Amino acid sequence: MTQALSGIRVIDMTHNQAGPACTQILGFLGADVIKLEEPKGGDIARQNMRDKNSDSLFFLILNANKRSLTLNLKTDQGKELFKQVIAQSDVLVENFGPGALDRLGLGYEKLAEINPRLIYATIKGFGTYGPYSGFKSFEPIAQAMGGAMSVTGFPDNPPTYVYPAIGDSGTGMHMAIGILAALQQRHATGRGQHVEVSMQDAVVNLVRVSLRDHQRFGRPMGRTGNQLGRNVPGTTYPCAPGGPNDYVFIHAQQQMWPGVARVLGQPELTEDARFKTAEARWENRDALNTIVEAWTRQHTKHEVMRLMGDAGVPCGACQDTGEVLADPHLKAREMIVDVDYPPRGTYQTVGCPIKLSDSPVVVSRPPMLGEHTEDLLEALCGVAPEETKRLRQDGVV
Repeated sequence: MTQALSGIRVIDMTHNQAGPACTQILGFLGADVIKLEEPKGGDIARQNMRDKNSDSLFFLILNANKRSLTLNLKTDQGKELFKQVIAQSDVLVENFGPGALDRLGLGYEKLAEINPRLIYATIKGFGTYGPYSGFKSFEPIAQAMGGAMSVTGFPDNPPTYVYPAIGDSGTGMHMAIGILAALQQRHATGRGQHVEVSMQDAVVNLVRVSLRDHQRFGRPMGRTGNQLGRNVPGTTYPCAPGGPNDYVFIHAQQQMWPGVARVLGQPELTEDARFKTAEARWENRDALNTIVEAWTRQHTKHEVMRLMGDAGVPCGACQDTGEVLADPHLKAREMIVDVDYPPRGTYQTVGCPIKLSDSPVVVSRPPMLGEHTEDLLEALCGVAPEETKRLRQDGVV
């Protein structure tokens, strides 16, 4: 069975997280993703927090379903081979520092002359235009500048960094959408285009609800900890046996309140004037939260989740990373999968979160540095294996 993006060739010139997250999703969906790397070292993430005689887990979890081609773009031969590859490709994705590819003579305008159908995708911290366009960025900088840190955490604490990578992987997901849109538009126009996503822009898009509330209330939004809106229950509650992650999040709207009361074993609470309406429960939230907490402390977080879930009340156990890796639901959905990568051996990674009925995803291991160079140069550039050996000796590949 062909996959959704079968026949689309993507040249992945990205490193670290934002770009590789984007191209890995495209690879999961069937694109032929060719990771183009420097011959010496490759993607810096291969060495980032390396813990065994193997490429790092940081690299492995972001580079499945790709092939690796090494080219030294600082050599004339390397540039010429690169241009031959680009002439036969659909998408190029890059997240180098501002102006890096332009200085090599490989910016969008130059490559569009070689391949007018090319989708040239650029990920930058602050984009290629605007007052901050020359600045570099990392995940926490994007979160700070996008407003996410200011609304995260508890009121008496400083702005807080969100560990899920909304600036990096969030930008990658936005870029994947942009690439797919550009490919669709190319069907009508026959032309490629330049697609750009900045990390700050992606974070701002994800924090839009807080920006809405600023306009509603006419002031900067503060930090509210784990309380979600004015619904009660609507926060985290401690559970047995009392470990650091033994909590659940319960969020009940008005129509769900009777179900909460039944699960608590106190259906009479629905007739209690203090708790009868959503506004009353908010005004008396300390009293109600005390009642809920007294009950949750008698049960494990997964017991609470099942009891509330069966009653139609949204509730989730606060799973630690080990529990996520072992979660039977995630395994059933192939979101946690085992991959073998010699010489590391088997490791667990995240599968494809997008499920297409006609495009099943099989997660294949990430490539070793330059693993497919000989095959790709022969297929795309007509370079014989013997010539590839010479190019390798000359430092071109």
